[in-house]
Amino acid sequence: MTNLKINSQSYDLLKQEFRSNGNGNGNGYHHHEDDHDHEAQWLDIDFTMPQDTQSVMEGAVRQILESIGEDPERQGLQRTPLRVAKAYAELTSGYHVDAEALVNDAIFDVDYDEMVLVKDIDFYSMCEHHMLPFYGKAHVAYIPNGKVIGLSKIPRIVEMFARRLQVQERMTQEIADFLNNTLEAQGVAVVVEGQHMCAAMRGVKKANARMTTSAMLGSFKHNPQTRGEFLDHIGRDARR
Repeated sequence: MTNLKINSQSYDLLKQEFRSNGNGNGNGYHHHEDDHDHEAQWLDIDFTMPQDTQSVMEGAVRQILESIGEDPERQGLQRTPLRVAKAYAELTSGYHVDAEALVNDAIFDVDYDEMVLVKDIDFYSMCEHHMLPFYGKAHVAYIPNGKVIGLSKIPRIVEMFARRLQVQERMTQEIADFLNNTLEAQGVAVVVEGQHMCAAMRGVKKANARMTTSAMLGSFKHNPQTRGEFLDHIGRDARR
């Protein structure tokens, strides 16, 4: 047996990923290329861009190409404006996620008041200052106050806030605030570790620099023992 059900979703034990049921809510954008179908289903979002918006974005890309001395009509660049427009629709799809639909009533009454931690959540985002990528891992924990959220929802929440123009500090706080407001938890903790292309491939050009941000709410902020347990959990693999 390589599959199991978690919150009515099929989880592939070999691939270590959820298999989407393919049911979207029709909100936002839809990307039609096969290699992005899983992404669209994961976000429950449609990546199709309104035609007028797509035309504006394609025109802007053409202007950029011309301004750097390129010929948008040469073979390798003829479809680049379209590709870039579709890519930005996907990379900024978090703006179009319905947060209520994202949670989708996956909040359950459970008599459990110890830490719940989901760590090493991969994310990809775009720096709002240079519109270059930053990426890394997020670690999210909370102390339930009579309610827990479905396992798959925490990575989806991270994805919702990452797929926007962001700064890492704000993204970290937004994830923590959203989970705290949704669950009314005793405490929420979020640590994000990111590598920023704006500092690696331009400017200071420090490819190995990493940025760590944190947001501590409730018991994680006020109880050093709880905060220490969380930090110990997420640092355990790094010490091996």
